[in-house]
Amino acid sequence: MAAGAPRIFVSHLAGVAVFDPNGDQVGRVRDLVAMLRVGRRPPRLLGLVVELSTRRRIFLPMTRVTGIESGQVITTGVLNVRRFEQRPTERLVLGEMLDRVVRLVETGEDVTVLDVAIQQLPARRDWEIDRVFVRKGKAGAFRRNKGATLTVDWSAVDGFSLEEHGQGAENLLATFEQLRPADLANVLHHLSAKRRAEVAAALTNERLADVLEELPEDDQIEILGKLKEERAADVLEEMDPDDAADLLSELPEEDKERLLALMQPSDAADVRRLMAYEERTAGGLMTTEPIVLRPDATVADALARVRNPDLSPALAAQVYVCRPPDETPTGKYLGTIHFQRLLRDPPYTLVSAVLDDDLQALAPDAQLPEIAGFFATYDMVAAPVVDEGGSLLGAVTVDDVLDHMLPDDWREQEFHLAGEVNHGDGGA
Repeated sequence: MAAGAPRIFVSHLAGVAVFDPNGDQVGRVRDLVAMLRVGRRPPRLLGLVVELSTRRRIFLPMTRVTGIESGQVITTGVLNVRRFEQRPTERLVLGEMLDRVVRLVETGEDVTVLDVAIQQLPARRDWEIDRVFVRKGKAGAFRRNKGATLTVDWSAVDGFSLEEHGQGAENLLATFEQLRPADLANVLHHLSAKRRAEVAAALTNERLADVLEELPEDDQIEILGKLKEERAADVLEEMDPDDAADLLSELPEEDKERLLALMQPSDAADVRRLMAYEERTAGGLMTTEPIVLRPDATVADALARVRNPDLSPALAAQVYVCRPPDETPTGKYLGTIHFQRLLRDPPYTLVSAVLDDDLQALAPDAQLPEIAGFFATYDMVAAPVVDEGGSLLGAVTVDDVLDHMLPDDWREQEFHLAGEVNHGDGGA
């Protein structure tokens, strides 16, 4: 190897920005692609999987990487934007190597891979995986920080070429722990079915629920089907009721009823109520958990509810004032208060004094075009859904409207570009 050539641990590259020679960002690193070689020769690093701003994943060969330094990757400026497709002889370093159980050649002892290091070779721009950071013992949910750790040469371990069942995922997840749910969903979507199930098993119920809401329908059903039924019910409880209802509606009737029976009665009741409405109506799109206050609550009470970090920005944008009971379906709906109005009035002001009671609410059977027209007309991000008796049933948010207006496979669609796109003046 070149004297003084830097050694980089791959966990430090997850999510790192990729720039062209002009300093313009073209994407972020989502994985590395390596090819195992015969015997104990270190794998050759073929390139990087880069996610563009369009969420399209492309392959960036290492021969087009001019530098990896200071938390960034610099390219020659020319990218082939054809979608990345993994070949049978290739291995995803983050997705398939981390958390694998391998053996120390000298002692035969099992060790768990925490990280691997890459280094540039003297010839041209070739890179290879030359070191492995391991922990003694097999991975497990309660073994973090247990067992001695050591860094060894690639040739000192054996077992990367074997198919492994029950591979852990904690170190893979650690590399992506800062990702938004939509971005982590994109990572899962591009993993193999085996790795997808292993990663899902390692996520907390709350995190998995957030990620499921962002996945294509086929991935949702696949992941839910591989969970134990009790855990699947727990995850459904953590999902927004409307998303849980959409997912359950795609399952066979007996599976759906079995999972509903395992859910908490109050959560199951909300989901059943939503499933009673047609999918593309306000009743089918709404969430049953908006912010509801009684008329004697104050602006300070409203702001305290809005601060809840578990609320989406759309749901936190306004509160709904109703007579008791204050859980949907509520007593008589009185009106809406927008977040900006809450910021303008003294904290001790009663919410009943600052209501917007002129805004027309949606009926539960309102169809998607009518709902979209409502949002466009009034520049809203959420809208109340009220029944004939004047009770608030829930609220429709703009993200759910967009979900149903876009093509069914919109989460999987990417820009169908081909050929070479020049992102700078550098040559190939």
